[in-house]
Amino acid sequence: MPNVYLPEGMRLGTPQNGEYISSAEGLRRAMQQDKIIEAPAAMCDCDMNLYVDLGTVRGIIPREEVALVRPGEELKQIAVITRVGKPVAFKVLSVGEERGMTTAILSRRLAQIECRNKYIADLIPGDVVKAKVTHMESFGAFVDIGCGIVSLMTIDSISVSRISHPSDRFYNGQEIYAVIKTVDRENDRIFVSHRELLGTWEENAALFAPMQTVSGIVRSIEDYGIFVELTPNLAGLAEYKSGVAVGDVASVYIKSILPARMKIKLVLIDAARSSEQSAPPPRYFVNVRAPLHLDRWRYSPDGCAKCIETVFE
Repeated sequence: MPNVYLPEGMRLGTPQNGEYISSAEGLRRAMQQDKIIEAPAAMCDCDMNLYVDLGTVRGIIPREEVALVRPGEELKQIAVITRVGKPVAFKVLSVGEERGMTTAILSRRLAQIECRNKYIADLIPGDVVKAKVTHMESFGAFVDIGCGIVSLMTIDSISVSRISHPSDRFYNGQEIYAVIKTVDRENDRIFVSHRELLGTWEENAALFAPMQTVSGIVRSIEDYGIFVELTPNLAGLAEYKSGVAVGDVASVYIKSILPARMKIKLVLIDAARSSEQSAPPPRYFVNVRAPLHLDRWRYSPDGCAKCIETVFE
């Protein structure tokens, strides 16, 4: 059965959603069928009511219906105003006439409650889910895992290769996949991870061979050498060279690939400032499009003294 509790924006262009939001009759049908639908938020007024673009029908999400908040917490203004210009998921509470205009009263909060109770409550560590990047901080990326309910992906969970900021990997609004890392039912929080979907050391190393010259990104500069990322889950070490900066695109010659030591030795040929404006889409090494659950993920090759793995429990 397909997941109907998608991150906001993923149902916006579907034919069924279009039929529901195209007219007052469609909105009434969505209300009768208790459907979760989407439309762009167009404006936030001074009372923190959110107005939704429904064409000829005026859509209003009253302040108290804008978002699900934890007991004892208040709705933050930033949580409302940052929705303007973005899709929001909601249920239709009523459709009627107000001041000569057809007006629909909507609830994003009820959509989130249903998503929490019928989908997120059943998630366990190791489940792979669709997600959408909502915003980023130096410590990690926040991702929508369903109907605007946000989870944190800490920066060390984004990839094995070290990065200085989540924007090295993602951009706001990007649709990705994530794996449930931990579930804190008591505090109603879920943390997700990403690196377990990007392949093991051996899977990534198999894309390369000694004596090849390839490009990579400089991720770290130490006294003993320069770490160059070949893929998000694979980096090699080149000897130190002056004039190189973190973020540079580097041309490197692969001297050797050593699975037993989980090392790739490189020779840095050249490096230049990157002209790319955004990170490329992730390459997943698991079939993320099928229902998937991971019990354990081992990054390190067999026989390697160093063990990097994730056990989902």
